[in-house]
Amino acid sequence: MEKFFKLRERGSTVHREVFGGITTFLAMAYILALNPGILKDCGMSQGAVFTATAVSAGIATLVMAFCANLPVALAPGLGLNAFFTYTVVLQMGCSWQFALTAVFLEGLLFVLLSPFGIREAIVKSIPVSMRKAIAVGIGLFVTLIGLSNAGIVRQASGTLIEFVNLSTSNPGPLVAIIGLIIIIVLNILKVPGAILLGVILTTLISIPFGITSVPKNFSPVSVPDAPYFFQFEFSHVLTLKFFVVFFTFLFTDMFDTIGTLLGVAEQANLKDKDGNIVNVKGALLSDAVGTMVGACLGTSTVTSFVESTSGVATGARTGLASVVTGVLFFLALFLSPLFALIPSVATAPALIFVGYLMMKSIAKIEFSDPTEGIPAFIAIIAMPFAYSISKGISWGIIAYVICKVAGGKAKQVSIVTWILALIFIADIIFETVKTGVLV
Repeated sequence: MEKFFKLRERGSTVHREVFGGITTFLAMAYILALNPGILKDCGMSQGAVFTATAVSAGIATLVMAFCANLPVALAPGLGLNAFFTYTVVLQMGCSWQFALTAVFLEGLLFVLLSPFGIREAIVKSIPVSMRKAIAVGIGLFVTLIGLSNAGIVRQASGTLIEFVNLSTSNPGPLVAIIGLIIIIVLNILKVPGAILLGVILTTLISIPFGITSVPKNFSPVSVPDAPYFFQFEFSHVLTLKFFVVFFTFLFTDMFDTIGTLLGVAEQANLKDKDGNIVNVKGALLSDAVGTMVGACLGTSTVTSFVESTSGVATGARTGLASVVTGVLFFLALFLSPLFALIPSVATAPALIFVGYLMMKSIAKIEFSDPTEGIPAFIAIIAMPFAYSISKGISWGIIAYVICKVAGGKAKQVSIVTWILALIFIADIIFETVKTGVLV
C-alpha cells in the first residue's frame, strides 16, 4: 500500500486517507438523491438511475485511485444532469436514449484522445496565475453551494441574495452554523478528521431539531434496483441537433473536470517541478471512463467533483482516499436508508470551511501586474456568480489574452491558450445567437 500510493512521499498516513475518503463521500453523497430525482423528470426510473449513479461513481473513483493516484472522486455532475433532462429531453423534445448516446460518445471521444495528450496539453497551457485563481474561484463556488444547501442564504425580493434570519421555526441554518463553529474549533485545536467529525456531530445535533428523524422499524439495508443497460439511440447521431447536444456535454465536462483537478492539485500541492498536476493523463482518462460507464448504465455525464476538496482539507493526498470513497459508493447501493439520514445542513459546513482553505491561493496571485491580476479576478468572480467552473475558466482565459495583448505581452500567451480563447469566444457567440439575444 505504501509503495503503490506513496503515502509517506506525499506526507500522508492511512488514517488521514480514510478520513479524507469518508469526508469526500459524505460531502457529495447528496448526488445519490438529486441525480435520480432530476433524471426521473425525463421519464427514467428513479431506482434504476440511483443504481447507475452509485455504480458509475464507484467505478470512476476507483479508476481515479489506481490510474492517477489522486484524492479526487467522480459522479454524475449537477448542471450536466439538468441540461440532460430539462434542455435536451423536455425542451428540445429528444428522448433520454438520444441524450445518453451523446454522453456515451463524448466519453468515447475522450478515451480515444487520451493517447494523444490533447486534454493534457490544455491543462498545461493554463497560466500559473489562472491555476491559482481557479482554486480560489472554486473555493468561493463551494462556499456558495454550502451556504445555499444549508439555507443560510436565499434569493431576496429587494436584493439579489440575502442571509436568512435565524429562527427555531426554520432550524436548518442555525444547525449548519453550529456545525461550522464545531469544525472551526476542532480545526484550530488540530483535532484529526475535524471536518468529518463536524459532519457526524452536526447530523446528531440535527435530530433534536427535527431536521433528521429515524423512522420506526428503521432498516439500514435495502435491495438496489437494476440499472438500464446500453439504452442508446444511434439513428440521429449525424443531425445538427445531436452535434449541438454532443459538444455542449463535451466542453462543459472537459472544463469542469480541468477546473476541479487544478483546484485540488493547488490545495493539496500535488504538482510536479514544473507546476503541472501529477498523473493528469490518468485523471482525465478516469473521467472519460466514468462517463462511458455511466452512459452504459443509464445516467448523465460523470465528472470530477469539486467536493473532493473537503477530503483534501481533511488530509487526503493519494488515491487511497479515492478507494475509500469508491467503496462507500458501492456500499451505498445497499445502505441508502442509512446515508439518507445525513442532512444537507450537516455537509454544508464542510463545504463552507473548504472555501476558507482554498482562499489561501489568492496570496500567490500577482495582482500588482494587471495583465495577471485582472484575468485572475474575473475567473474568481465568474465561478460563484455564474454558478459554473467552466464559465469561470472560459471568461478568465479570454480576459488573460485581452490583457496580455493590451499590455504588449502577447508573446507570453501560448498557442494553446490562444486557441482556447478563440473557442470560448466562438462558444459565447453561438450561445448568444442561439438564445436570440442578437437576432
